[in-house]
Amino acid sequence: TTLCNLIPRFYDIDSGEISIDGKNIKSFTLKSLRQQIGIVQQDVYLFSGTVYDNIVYGSLNATKEQVIEAAKLAGADGFIRELKDGYQTYIGERGVKLSGGQKQKIALARALVHDKPIIIFDEATSNTDAYSEQQINGLLDTRLKDKTVIVITHKKEILSKVDQIVVLKEGVVADLGRYDDLIGKSDELNVMLEKAE
Repeated sequence: TTLCNLIPRFYDIDSGEISIDGKNIKSFTLKSLRQQIGIVQQDVYLFSGTVYDNIVYGSLNATKEQVIEAAKLAGADGFIRELKDGYQTYIGERGVKLSGGQKQKIALARALVHDKPIIIFDEATSNTDAYSEQQINGLLDTRLKDKTVIVITHKKEILSKVDQIVVLKEGVVADLGRYDDLIGKSDELNVMLEKAE
């Protein structure tokens, strides 16, 4: 999480360099950098307002159809339509009227409607059910396959889908490689997966 907070420059690094397509992120304005990044966090922040407002936040030019399509892809459309006022349901400060899984699905829909080239999932499936997790995993093979997706997870099902795994231990890279290369060989990865089960 700390590492991924460095990419949109929530914190600045003391040394070294972070680059996107070979360009130092410090050469971008904060606004232009963050406009390229969608983030779905474990601790989702929703705003006081409607479900629709929260999905479209930051993408005010999105059409109603795009919002609904993003909600469908995120597995949120079904429960949203069951709410008292559907997409116009007021969800309260920080989404207090929703479950943790519902909040994460809305945050995922918000990231998808933005259609940003870089997506960060910070334990984004931690509060979702098994079916929703499968749906999100499917997005990695379909809607998100042409994007740069950074996934922070302890779940084997997601790790098996990614191009590159970075195993961190106390802030240092302990192992680096593909799932098939690391599974059973990386002590740190095996310990992490055992703890997650």
